[in-house]
Amino acid sequence: MENKKTYTYDEAYKASLEYFAGDELAARVWVSKYAMKDSFGNIYEQSPEDMHWRLAREIARIENKYPNPMSEREVFDLLDHFRYIIPAGSPMTGIGNDHQIASLSNCFVIGIEGDGDSYGAIMRLDEEQVQLMKRRGGVGHDLSQIRPKGSPVANSALTSTGLVPFMERYSNSTREVAQDGRRGALMLSVSIKHPDSEAFIDAKMTEGKVTGANVSVKIDDQFMQAAVDDKPYTQQFPIDSDNPIMKKDISAKQLWEKIVHNAWKSAEPGVLFWDTILRESIPDCYADLGFQTVSTNPCGEIPLCPYDSCRLLAINLYAYIKNPFTPEASFDFDLFKEHVAKAQRIMDDIVDLELEKIDLIMDKISHDPQCDDIKHAEYHLWEKIKDKSSKGRRTGVGITAEGDMLAAMGLRYGTEEATAFSVDVHRTLALTAYASSVKMAQERGAFAIFDAEREKNNPFLLRIKEADPQLYSDIMTYGRRNIACLTIAPTGTTSLMTQTTSGIEPVFMPVYKRRRKVNPNDADAHVDFVDEVGDSFEEYIVYHKKFLEWMRINGIDTEKRYTQEEIDELVARSPYYKATANDVDWLMKVRMQGAIQKWVDHSISVTVNLPNNVDEALVNRLYVEAWRSGCKGCTIYRDGSRSGVMIAVSKKDKKKKKAAAQPANDKVTALANVLAVTETRPRELECDVVRFQNNREKWVAFVGLLDGYPYEIFTGLQDDEEGIALPKTVTKGRIIKQVNADGTKRYDFQFENKRGYKTTVEGLSEKFNPEYWNYAKLISGVLRYRMPIDHVIKLVASLQLNDQSINTWKNGVERALKKYIADGTAAKGQVCPVCGQETLVYQEGCLICKNCGASRCG
Repeated sequence: MENKKTYTYDEAYKASLEYFAGDELAARVWVSKYAMKDSFGNIYEQSPEDMHWRLAREIARIENKYPNPMSEREVFDLLDHFRYIIPAGSPMTGIGNDHQIASLSNCFVIGIEGDGDSYGAIMRLDEEQVQLMKRRGGVGHDLSQIRPKGSPVANSALTSTGLVPFMERYSNSTREVAQDGRRGALMLSVSIKHPDSEAFIDAKMTEGKVTGANVSVKIDDQFMQAAVDDKPYTQQFPIDSDNPIMKKDISAKQLWEKIVHNAWKSAEPGVLFWDTILRESIPDCYADLGFQTVSTNPCGEIPLCPYDSCRLLAINLYAYIKNPFTPEASFDFDLFKEHVAKAQRIMDDIVDLELEKIDLIMDKISHDPQCDDIKHAEYHLWEKIKDKSSKGRRTGVGITAEGDMLAAMGLRYGTEEATAFSVDVHRTLALTAYASSVKMAQERGAFAIFDAEREKNNPFLLRIKEADPQLYSDIMTYGRRNIACLTIAPTGTTSLMTQTTSGIEPVFMPVYKRRRKVNPNDADAHVDFVDEVGDSFEEYIVYHKKFLEWMRINGIDTEKRYTQEEIDELVARSPYYKATANDVDWLMKVRMQGAIQKWVDHSISVTVNLPNNVDEALVNRLYVEAWRSGCKGCTIYRDGSRSGVMIAVSKKDKKKKKAAAQPANDKVTALANVLAVTETRPRELECDVVRFQNNREKWVAFVGLLDGYPYEIFTGLQDDEEGIALPKTVTKGRIIKQVNADGTKRYDFQFENKRGYKTTVEGLSEKFNPEYWNYAKLISGVLRYRMPIDHVIKLVASLQLNDQSINTWKNGVERALKKYIADGTAAKGQVCPVCGQETLVYQEGCLICKNCGASRCG
């Protein structure tokens, strides 16, 4: 390696913090995820500047193989400070990094050519999935080749189990390979024509099932029309056979209603409008040559044929706004076109870099100590991937910050005017990227299997012909360097570093919080917040960076403490007003996606985020509108709905969830839901008893509840010398505040046995280590003033404690409180260790990723 100098985490973090102008989250994300490291944890880059020079050197090295190369400096200037062009995570991590042998591709699809309905084929896909995930790739594959449940088989089982058990198999493999921060994201799909598709749709509604996979159903136009018209639909197996071995007629409407219901309830399955995907797909012009699209990657933005893969890159649309947030705002189309052309070149260079990585992977496999019989499957897998990558040279140029671009232009997201402007930008992007690919075909050669006759009537290319006849003519004459070029992917953690909203999602409004000043030297104030403390709430704004920029440009004081009325007025005049996920016209958002989709040759990964109180009829309308608008896929997430496992809840739990799921303030939906504060503690509180183990020690927490919400906490070792003798069956009780004769206070715990007799444990506060008790006062204080539980947990986690036993106690407090986080609460600032997206939500005290389904408890 050229750069042998290493840096400590603190050194890299400090330099990165300066690079990101004090943004702690961006600095930590970069150091943790993207700084070049070896397997021993040595860090070889001090800041993103080092990383961008590493990328620029390697890209310039490839450029120099071809005519008219870009210089290293030219590439660096496009990447620097994530301003214009942002490669996705895999290229940023892997390019020029000889310390790790990993692919630069973000996503893969695998599949069996010919008959895949055998245990050998099923297990081969399982192995290939794992082999790709360990190299940092997300994987998709289709289950439509597996015979339906009850079909006859020529083995000892006599009949088939159907495809659902294999969903669980592949899901478990993902969870296994994704341990300890390794990447692993899975998409499982099936055709709606498959007789087991209903069981597939229901599979994730069962507790603990298929938690390691996203699932999407491939829906054809015939089914959608039958569902809309309430007509029967024929399912069969094999799904494409002229002589199927099984056929059955179903009510398309009833199955469609089940899809809608499950999506409303759990955000899955996603829907892939398969005929639209195939009809628009340029690679499918070469289906007979192995490029038939069979599934998508885990986020759904890249439909792929078996063993093809794609690298991703995003262009920051906000960077092209001149005079943002002013009446003179305009989009610099000239600079944008210049950079899009270069972005397409960079993507093609990354294909070459990926092919080099594949050679390194194959060389590593060939030198592994295992016998050839063991290594053959993995080696052949990469042979197939190399073949598809070199023949098609598929790329994934996309965008980020669409929402910020519209706001900076003074356009409200979701309006017809904003949609028209976005379509203009994406049309320009498509025409320019394809022109760049044509120019590279002239300089570097077209992709290996290009055939103008096959492509000439493709709908996407005919759209290009209408918009730019000369470009279409050039494509037919010279070909393209790349079989397909464009996508819109979720930018995940890269959007944290660019400080923009990702993809074509609505913008993020500022988050509002309430904070109370408390005398840190007054222990009683921390635990009781008695009225005489007297400090009132202060309102302050945690700004979305572009919102803050709007304030500065318009001369609005960014340091002032605003009253609630002033906040309402300020937000109402901002370009972000009515542009949050809950505010936008959802039908317009879907239509916008469909309009933009016409200028994206792959697909668009976007989720329609809905408030909790919407009904299933709206979900139905949105899906149907997505189909009619030309979307290739659609995922709907209703606030608070399950994104992974569905489990049974009691009536009491349902009431709690219903109360917790009330819609946010219609005027400012981003305001935190601040519950009413009860400053004077009631004499008695309901209490949950939470037991857990840390380092083989038995711990117990007593969590006082007010209206079902944690109000205070007492916790410590259960077996201290003066510990509490508590039957294991006791899980609930009361904490009673008593005033002693000398005016001091104590807290007693009281519970009832099965026969209704009460037992009181006096002096609960004296039963634990005094140091634990003092920290518990602090935590109880913030609980009483209704700081959101996820924020309380962050506060506890941030405590800097030297004593290891206190740190163990701290971990116990975190675990005790997690069970009270409302299901569906976003874990802001945390990224999924599996897919790298900031899409984690709390579910029954565990963290579950809405993007890839990965879960982590404890």
